[in-house]
Amino acid sequence: MRADGQAFAALVKKHQAMVFSIAWNYLHNEALAEDIAQEAFLELHRRLPQIESDLHATNFLRKVAAHRSMDEGRRRRSHPQVAIADIAEPAALPRRADPLLEGALSRLVNSLPDRSRMIVILRYQEDLDPAEIAAVLDIPLGTVKSNLHRALLVLRKRMQRKWKGAVQ
Repeated sequence: MRADGQAFAALVKKHQAMVFSIAWNYLHNEALAEDIAQEAFLELHRRLPQIESDLHATNFLRKVAAHRSMDEGRRRRSHPQVAIADIAEPAALPRRADPLLEGALSRLVNSLPDRSRMIVILRYQEDLDPAEIAAVLDIPLGTVKSNLHRALLVLRKRMQRKWKGAVQ
């Protein structure tokens, strides 16, 4: 791809929401999601001569955002920190149809193991198909499918337990 400033700016503009979304949905921390997005675009800029197409750039950014988010999640669990930004009132996010249900579902998804959680986020938040998820995470397609299936079973079971059979 071209390495000029305008081409790179266009890539950033086109993909910044997607990169931020992957990181934010995994970490639920705006500052960390912004840092990961910045790291992903810096890495893209360094590798721009090797990027062959817009699709290649998209897949590269997804891969970097997913892996850096999981790395940061593991790092935060092993070194828990409370930042003032985490305590402050959150920025206004778009209103959702049912914030109570969404909050409960978000907590359930966050309780999944790292890889399963990222697979669920990429599948349902980023709307990637299993083959795309396999490419992003560098794992076999069968692993994606089995992890997704098990994660959905776990979520269904936990939802049924939480709402005492209200979920079919």
